[in-house]
Amino acid sequence: RAPGANMSSRVVSKLEGAARTAALSQVGKWSEVNGRDAISRNYVFRNFNEAFGFMTRVALIAEKMDHHPEWFNVYNKVDVVLATHSVGGLSQNDIDLATEMDKLAERV
Repeated sequence: RAPGANMSSRVVSKLEGAARTAALSQVGKWSEVNGRDAISRNYVFRNFNEAFGFMTRVALIAEKMDHHPEWFNVYNKVDVVLATHSVGGLSQNDIDLATEMDKLAERV
């Protein structure tokens, strides 16, 4: 699958059990959110320009995926939470978007 491929036609289900454990192992830099079925990661860039550029590139991928992050930006920091509201928790869409975000962050 190409990065950012449109996945809106794919049936999405909540990750549970062994599938959840395996999926979380793919995004080792992400943490589970306490009290919520979601994952989070904090990115730190050299400056605001890099942080905002990262967010812009993620926005383009997220739009293609029809899966959008919850995020917060102050200067060079971008805090992200991913969950799939339609399933009430973590789905493969979150893992896929987290993976794409990590790839983009490495290139900044």
